[in-house]
Amino acid sequence: MISSPQMRTRFFSSLRSLPPRYRFIHRTMSSLPNGASKTLDRSNLIPFSSRLKEGRALAEDVWSIFNAANLPADCINLGQGYMNFAPPKWITRAAEEALNAVAPNHYSHPRGRIRLREAIRDFYEPLFGRSLDVDSEILVTSGANEGQYSVFTAFLEQGDEVIMFEPFFDQYLPSVTFNGGKPVYVPLHPPAPHIEKPTSDDWSIDIDEVRRAITPRTKMIIINTPHNPVGKVFTRAELESLAKIAEEFNLLVMSDEVYDCLVFDKKEHVRFATIPGMWDRTVTVGSAGKAFAATGWRVGWLIAPKYIIQPTLAATTRIVFCSNSPLQEAAAAGLEQAKKHNFFEIQRAQYEERRAILAEAFDRLGAKYTLAEGSYFILLDISNLDFPADYPFPKSVLGRGRDFRACWFIAMEVGVSSIPVSEFYCEEHANIGEVYGRFAFCKDIDTLKAAAERLQNLKKYLK
Repeated sequence: MISSPQMRTRFFSSLRSLPPRYRFIHRTMSSLPNGASKTLDRSNLIPFSSRLKEGRALAEDVWSIFNAANLPADCINLGQGYMNFAPPKWITRAAEEALNAVAPNHYSHPRGRIRLREAIRDFYEPLFGRSLDVDSEILVTSGANEGQYSVFTAFLEQGDEVIMFEPFFDQYLPSVTFNGGKPVYVPLHPPAPHIEKPTSDDWSIDIDEVRRAITPRTKMIIINTPHNPVGKVFTRAELESLAKIAEEFNLLVMSDEVYDCLVFDKKEHVRFATIPGMWDRTVTVGSAGKAFAATGWRVGWLIAPKYIIQPTLAATTRIVFCSNSPLQEAAAAGLEQAKKHNFFEIQRAQYEERRAILAEAFDRLGAKYTLAEGSYFILLDISNLDFPADYPFPKSVLGRGRDFRACWFIAMEVGVSSIPVSEFYCEEHANIGEVYGRFAFCKDIDTLKAAAERLQNLKKYLK
């Protein structure tokens, strides 16, 4: 204890010369009366990084709110985009074989296990129309998300701008900001009101708007095709227009193509790297989880020129060192045997059947929705959903967009959960997303049929 006023004065004067992070001692102790003592609040001694706030990482996200733990026990989950069915047996058998061997239970090379890299090469070379080097142009990552994060780590400087189309996959935002980047948002424009049966193709980009968004600090552009959550399959003309901009302004392009195996209605999936001149500036992102109904495996891959892969390898080696070894072997088996089993063709037909069940349910309701031509989501127009203003909403959805309340109401009163789409927008453009709820059809037939029947109870709430 500091026993005299003179000693107190000398003590606090010495504290003023300390670095700012220690001055809280001075502020706290100098406010106490002479001779008093008080236990300091030690719950927030060290300030967290501002990038967590900028990337919305600390905010309660939509996945925490619309979680099974918060919803009725019998609520059918069409919100989160994971499957409720298993991968094919011939793929899981490969996982079992790997687990029962020795080498696949240990570290793989940071580039990925050679069997998987060779399987990626053999599968994608015909699709890219070029040879691929397994040592310098293919990188296996711990899911597509970690691969994307590693690209941002490898290429972004503080303040570099990244063009993102809205609505955007929600992980893009924190991944960019955590690595010093600044997101620049360009909205996809929803279908015109007069279109009675809109498809994801009716969501359009304005190339002039993209051009206006570019500044001297623009470093990258993210293209997600097929798109989550809209389901848009970007046309060749749209991608060629974006390619011209990328070339003119020397931009790195991240082409997120994790839903490349889920393209419907005979739409053409154009791989951005195959557009003339774009291989040299494009990193293509792929996913075993999306391809083989195995999202928990966390196995993804990047395909790009050596000058993009090498620094990204340096980043991923420090982030995770290497990815899940036995499930890399299973993913390799999936790519190796897909043609033999006619897997992707059969899977596409199954997803079209699932999509039809959900679309027909909305047709019976007389509700407007966007029919997805890729991925596995349908956006339902919820702008005419009428719910009581005094409904007992939890605090987590109050103060958010109207779609949060609408989707919560549907989950509680109808028993089908969805995801409010404003979560995938910046605050400035959130009003666009408030019109929609995202419903996933990556579920088994029985679950979708049960959800379709429950959704008919929405009729009494539609204006």
